[in-house]
Amino acid sequence: MSNQIYIGVDLGGTNIKVGLCDEQGNLLKTLEGPTSPELGAESVLERIAQYVRQIVEESDYDWEQVAGIGAGLAGFMDIPEGFVKFSPNLQWHNVPAKKTLEALLGKQVKIDNDANVAALGEAWAGAGAGIPNVVCYTLGTGVGGGIIINGKIYQGSAGMAGELGHMSIVPDIEAIQCGCGQMGCLETVSSATGIVRMAKEAVERGERTSLALHEKIEAKHVFDDAKSGDEVSLRIVNRAAYYIGRSMAALAVVVNPKRFIIGGGVSKAGEILFQPIRETFMKYTPGAAAEGVEIVAATLGNDAGVVGAAGLNLR
Repeated sequence: MSNQIYIGVDLGGTNIKVGLCDEQGNLLKTLEGPTSPELGAESVLERIAQYVRQIVEESDYDWEQVAGIGAGLAGFMDIPEGFVKFSPNLQWHNVPAKKTLEALLGKQVKIDNDANVAALGEAWAGAGAGIPNVVCYTLGTGVGGGIIINGKIYQGSAGMAGELGHMSIVPDIEAIQCGCGQMGCLETVSSATGIVRMAKEAVERGERTSLALHEKIEAKHVFDDAKSGDEVSLRIVNRAAYYIGRSMAALAVVVNPKRFIIGGGVSKAGEILFQPIRETFMKYTPGAAAEGVEIVAATLGNDAGVVGAAGLNLR
């Protein structure tokens, strides 16, 4: 049994997930509980501390063996200072998360963006294990991402690196405004929200499609109908895939990763999404930048966040 353990926290708007990892990134134990954000930031941070202590108490390890604690948080952050500037899901403004958790736990705590830590988890112990340079996409309600260079998260000068969903990539003639305020972001077409929007618009236009048979259209319906041969659904899937592939082509000549990893709920669509992404990437990427590059599915699923958060103290 390893002498040291690392604890990762994945803070969501509904649930807090805590994971206990060894030095190799093996997830040994998890614990989940409600976030209850309506009680305020101080209460949520106290709840995190409670869960962190509880997972150690319920394990075969002692508190003295905890070598570091990391937390992945959704929102905009001042990572070096450990502040959450703004978290829409939690309605936090300028919360000193790092300082507060360190005071509650008496241990070093590192924080980062939730998409970054999920990327680190995949790079450390998932689909990118052993590969120093990877780029991860998280396709869910929005589009998140993380860039791992030489095994470490690349945060940029203001902590905004890896915001892949906000690459302005859709041409002006067909662009719509993103929730971030900009036009033509990748998130507007390649997230679950964007896919559902395009499906609803097709139905509202009166296009002949099986999507009209669904009482409430979800992204899964679009993928399932595309697999069944519905042309409108297939067009929407291909459009979402096209812009992901184009964004990868742009990143390939800037970051030149060895592997692109795609996770999140939308990634479960499988090859009907992955194949057109690969085709677009190869079409628009110079040969030298595309050579040997792989585009694969994430493997850690919902555990990527806690594994990556634990790894903040090691990577």
